[in-house]
Amino acid sequence: MKIRRILATAVAAAVTTPVVFLSAAPAFADTKPSAPSQTQEQPPTIEELQKKVTAAQKAYDDALVAYNDAAKALAAIDAADSKLKLAVTDAEKAVATADTAVSAANEKLSKAEADLKALPVDATPEQKAAAEQAVEAAKTGLTTAVADRVAAGEKLTKAKKAIEDARGVASAEAERLRLAKEAALKTLDAAKKELADAEPPHVDCKDVSDQLKVTLAGPSKVAAGGSIDFKLQVTNDSKETLDSVYATTGLFAEKESLLDHADLKWGPPNSEWDDLSPEFGSIELDMMKPGQKIDLLVRLTVDAKAPQTEAMFLVDVGYDNKDGSCGFIQDGAYAEFDVTAKPKDPSSTDTTGGTGSTSGGNTGTTQQGGTSTTSVTSTGQLAKTGSSDVMPQFALAGAAAVALGAGAMFVVRRRKAGADA
Repeated sequence: MKIRRILATAVAAAVTTPVVFLSAAPAFADTKPSAPSQTQEQPPTIEELQKKVTAAQKAYDDALVAYNDAAKALAAIDAADSKLKLAVTDAEKAVATADTAVSAANEKLSKAEADLKALPVDATPEQKAAAEQAVEAAKTGLTTAVADRVAAGEKLTKAKKAIEDARGVASAEAERLRLAKEAALKTLDAAKKELADAEPPHVDCKDVSDQLKVTLAGPSKVAAGGSIDFKLQVTNDSKETLDSVYATTGLFAEKESLLDHADLKWGPPNSEWDDLSPEFGSIELDMMKPGQKIDLLVRLTVDAKAPQTEAMFLVDVGYDNKDGSCGFIQDGAYAEFDVTAKPKDPSSTDTTGGTGSTSGGNTGTTQQGGTSTTSVTSTGQLAKTGSSDVMPQFALAGAAAVALGAGAMFVVRRRKAGADA
């Protein structure tokens, strides 16, 4: 996903349109004196970040080679032709030979003892001496065979210990290098991400207002303690499927304290409401097929302590495809409304939802160069709130574009009011 491109494009728009921000500053100015400017540390350049990625890539490549070598060394210990493995094999053969020799010596001793006992009573001294010598010789042979077996067993134990020790050392080294490789990969990924976030937008991330359409309609006023509904419709007006479509929202007012007294919720018509941040909200609409429309309602509730102020609710829309292409609507939709004092008679509170117009004054349906009071119906898929891990980045991009529109709108209104005075 290349949401970073959208963010970069929005930031670029903010940088290239400083007049809007400067003109809009009074609308958002705080009553507190501004803090003295401080020298901020300059971010690394693209060239510096590229060098950082190159160094991280080399470190990872070296770590990968070292780990692979260690893994091969570990596997080589148990190879059939390794010296340690051959030593164990030879020792095992010697033990088997010694076991055979011990068995043969036992049988020879048993036979010699049996022959001695089988001598007749009238056996000659020579016959008796020969039988006794055979028994002694068999005992000596058995003693030698047992000694050889002990020596072979000790040799086998040493051979096995040697290969086990070597395997342990090699295994520990391989594990150390594996961890080093993973750490190097994390460093590389972080360096790549830092570079990707700092890179300018890709050429295919552009204004796509001819592909995505957004309309917004709502009442022109709400009394403190009341609620109003905005109708939001997003349309894929292209002939292509958009893999992931996102909407970002923002609530702006001349008296910024309104945000402390406002609650926003959204949902498809006749569905449950989900929370939406008043400052920078985000909604994930998922895939949209060609010509598909998604209809939503956004409900704004202001508490009884809400200040009387002029306000705007804005929506920006963008998309991000699996093939890396992405874009956003340069001019999102917005709806103006006034927050009025809490009426003495609760029945007079304007809570009309999604009508697209109100009695007298503004229709509150400005979007992309025009107004609309067309009623919409639910024809789209069920949207969901910010489940994607890229939504915070997209929200920032939308917020930048939304802030531009909000500032410009307040300037236009003030100039118009001054001209009419």
